Amino acid sequence: MRAWGRQLGFSQIGVAGVDLSAAEPGLMAWLSAGCHGEMAYMAAHGLKRARPAELVPGTLSVITARMDYLPRDAAPDWVAQEWARLQRPGEAIVSLYARGRDYHKVLRSRLQRLSERLAGAVGPFGHRVFTDSAPVLEVELAARSGIGWRGKHTLTLHREAGSMFFLGEIYVDLALPPCEPVTEHCGSCSACIDVCPTQAITGPRRVDARRCISYLTIEHAGPIPVELRPAMANRIYGCDDCQLACPWNKYAQRSPLPDFDPREGLGGATLIELFAWGEDEFLRRTEGSAIRRIGHERWLRNLAVGLGNALRATGDEAVRRALRARAEDPSALVREHVAWALAQG
Repeated sequence: MRAWGRQLGFSQIGVAGVDLSAAEPGLMAWLSAGCHGEMAYMAAHGLKRARPAELVPGTLSVITARMDYLPRDAAPDWVAQEWARLQRPGEAIVSLYARGRDYHKVLRSRLQRLSERLAGAVGPFGHRVFTDSAPVLEVELAARSGIGWRGKHTLTLHREAGSMFFLGEIYVDLALPPCEPVTEHCGSCSACIDVCPTQAITGPRRVDARRCISYLTIEHAGPIPVELRPAMANRIYGCDDCQLACPWNKYAQRSPLPDFDPREGLGGATLIELFAWGEDEFLRRTEGSAIRRIGHERWLRNLAVGLGNALRATGDEAVRRALRARAEDPSALVREHVAWALAQG
């Protein structure tokens, strides 16, 4: 199965059991504290998220998969290059994972192909594939199946791959022997906690999504809280800071697939260039990309915040002109963020 996985672009395959009861108290406490923000789907299925056999009746084991997403041509000093982007206020920063093809599409099709290969070897079996698309405790399953351990930023970490990878699962009605979990190796390091621009990592392995830039720019539909806008800087879709600060990511692996190579316009473009996209161009440029799901309105909202921060930092008249061009945008959400941005300089 591991050999088939490698042929399909997966770097690691593991197996976990279905008893995740030890994770239930932490999940419920996080939800009760409201740390999931507007992500109602996080609470909608109750404890099915921690009970695979209730989510998919008949499930006896979970096959887990890791797929690295660092682009094939990532430079040896890619971390330094990403930090440097933050020092260029006019550059638009899209999280590394979202610069290529939508990972949901890539993983889902390949997990299905892995299931078909397994069925060819053992005969038909019940299964369902997931990749960040259903109430699944992905990091918990990854930790239990030897894929890695839960870092203090809550992402899965691997000693030889860092955290720059996606996770996928296949729920199966086969009783497979589980893999051994790996031990944690964060030690006393708090780099991810210390670097978070909005202090969203409130403690080891605890994130308040309501403060997280990834949540604010992707999941959050309304106005971005004014007090958090300056900390967003030029990040317009997601945030990689906690991963860039993690020492283990010096071992991050390049993807063997072309799918995660950056698309034109999503790696190194300016805020002004992207802010000029009309809705038709946005839809055309983001076809097959995870970015499309936020829609043009939120795209402009995020860019307006970035431009406001750039205006404060540089006083660039070109930035001011770009903002003024959308001062009367049909969207009240966009207009409010543009007005805020113009007030920054």
